[in-house]
Amino acid sequence: MAEWTRRVVEGWGRFPVVEADVARPERRADIIRAVQETNGAGILAHGLGRSYGDAALLKDGRVVVTERLDRMLAFDEASGWLTAEAGVSLSDILATFVPRGWFLPVTPGTRFVTLGGALAADVHGKDHGSQGCFSNHVRAFDLVVGDGSVVTVTREREPELFQATAGGMGLTGIILAMEVQLRRIANPYIACDTIRTESLDHFFEVSGAHHHPAAVTWIDCITKGKAMGRGVYTGGDFAPADAPLPAEGVLSKAKKALDPVMQVPLDAPGWALNGVTIKAFNEAVFRKEKPGSHFSYQHYEQFYYPLDFMRSWNKIYGKRGFLQYQYVLPPDPEHRVMRTLLEQITQTNRGFLAVIKEFGNSDNGGLSFPMPGATLAVDFPNYGEPLMTVLDRLDDIVAEAGGRVYLAKDARLSRANFRRMYPRWEQWKAVRDRWDPKHLFRSEQGLRLGLVEDAR
Repeated sequence: MAEWTRRVVEGWGRFPVVEADVARPERRADIIRAVQETNGAGILAHGLGRSYGDAALLKDGRVVVTERLDRMLAFDEASGWLTAEAGVSLSDILATFVPRGWFLPVTPGTRFVTLGGALAADVHGKDHGSQGCFSNHVRAFDLVVGDGSVVTVTREREPELFQATAGGMGLTGIILAMEVQLRRIANPYIACDTIRTESLDHFFEVSGAHHHPAAVTWIDCITKGKAMGRGVYTGGDFAPADAPLPAEGVLSKAKKALDPVMQVPLDAPGWALNGVTIKAFNEAVFRKEKPGSHFSYQHYEQFYYPLDFMRSWNKIYGKRGFLQYQYVLPPDPEHRVMRTLLEQITQTNRGFLAVIKEFGNSDNGGLSFPMPGATLAVDFPNYGEPLMTVLDRLDDIVAEAGGRVYLAKDARLSRANFRRMYPRWEQWKAVRDRWDPKHLFRSEQGLRLGLVEDAR
């Protein structure tokens, strides 16, 4: 039986913050019972809390934390199919299977995400062009739906529910377990090219000329003028078995430097991140890379998870938290809208820890975020209403251009702009409502965007 405790719940951005009744069940039977016994109260799954906004929050509702549902149930060594409970973290999968020559099919920028959260957000990574989204590698999953029953969902048996759950931010039900296919690797090192890009146009030149299976570019969102959009491109793939890797001692030393020993113990003061400090940081990162292209071997943690070595790094934004704004724009040979948006962002003097990359050609439909085009993600310290005004203006530009904002990062998108960005939302909602007509599965985001109603 699930035991409910009143507590504060927040996402990685620490904005907003709500109170809810929280349970941490260890067995799937307890989750099923919790759904069956809601008595009309809203309920929502919550993994490791790495979505940024209010997608995994439910004020005064019931929040089921799934991290104790963490058992790996079966693995086929020949094909790479892993069956595991939804609370298993990507970190645990990597620790178990990288030494055996297997890696995740798709991974976001942190390994501290649950399997259930990865599917609910339909996460993408640096390799969207070659691997697509997380759901592209899932064969089946068990889902608790609105009447408390468990449905085994596959593309063949319940294709609409499959698509609605992938990227549906937990609003179709609670994922209990899934089958996901890992991919083979010869070793844990990436053969990597690093190129300093001198402007936004130079980034697109480099990105178009290099076809690495995985790539991302850190981008400076402070510098204006001709150097606006300068950055550091990093692209590569896992090294083959016969790669001339450096001496093991060199690689081990580089790996040890990534061990997550740095902890941010306290909230930084609100004034710490400002135009001056962010500009100085960006200058240091940019100047650290010499002009031109440079080859190296990087451990996969350095390549895929550069921020994971610093635990609680969200505290650098202070008690008010931060908002990550991520959008995607359809292809534009002249990059006019991207340039317009970047001009708006640089004017704030607050855009921090930003990355830009180009997606592949796939679009999974439903509420899944990626689409063909270019995506930029940028962190803003939460400086209140002036920031919200800026982001509203950016929303209008993105929507007008046929782009969209990533729901896993969203904390304040308007209902009107959401509907412009995700024109298939009505079809998604119709599927969701068939499986949960009483709208038991709710979130603050879902209520704000009109995807669910409060039935109380």
